Amino acid sequence: MDSEAPPPPSVSMVTVWSLLACSIQLLAAAVLTHWFRGRSQAVDRWVLTWLFYDVIVHLTLEGPFVYMSLVGTVETSEGPLAELWKEYGKADSRWLVSDPTIVSIEIVTVVLDSLLALLLIHAVRNDKHYRHFLQIVLSVCELYGGWMTFAPDWLEGSPHLDTQSPLHLYVYLLFFNGLWVLVPALLLLQSWVGLRGLHALSTDRKQM
Repeated sequence: MDSEAPPPPSVSMVTVWSLLACSIQLLAAAVLTHWFRGRSQAVDRWVLTWLFYDVIVHLTLEGPFVYMSLVGTVETSEGPLAELWKEYGKADSRWLVSDPTIVSIEIVTVVLDSLLALLLIHAVRNDKHYRHFLQIVLSVCELYGGWMTFAPDWLEGSPHLDTQSPLHLYVYLLFFNGLWVLVPALLLLQSWVGLRGLHALSTDRKQM
């Protein structure tokens, strides 16, 4: 007799509200880009949208996580943001218990990455000469933060990750964390192309 298929993953109201909150953050980033796009070109408006979203997530989600983790744990905290992190904690239990590695990374992310993203927004809007320097530094910080978030757990066999639930694996772990891999990688590529173009222009001028 064949074993019964596992029941489909349930979607709770906390899940719905968490995904809705992420959508609202993205909408807020788009609105801020429309208001503060400055002299930026079409491609850079997408960059600005990402940067605004990046800052919003760091300050409104990860900032409270750091606070809850420093004064206690997400697991023992109460309130809407605590419930959101408890929902994510179903996919990665380290976020529930103030894991030192996770909290250390998030402190740097909230403070340093947010500041770099704000400075980069100014640089993109006003076409500053240091734009690509900041873009490279921020992208490397984001990529390194993602690596240090998951690499230690992978080396231990991923004991804290729930990869059985499609919702937890594909949405919480892969999609949302994958954004902070894909977009910084694309920004690094953009900076490489931009700097290569500037170098070629400088070389042409020297040969004239």
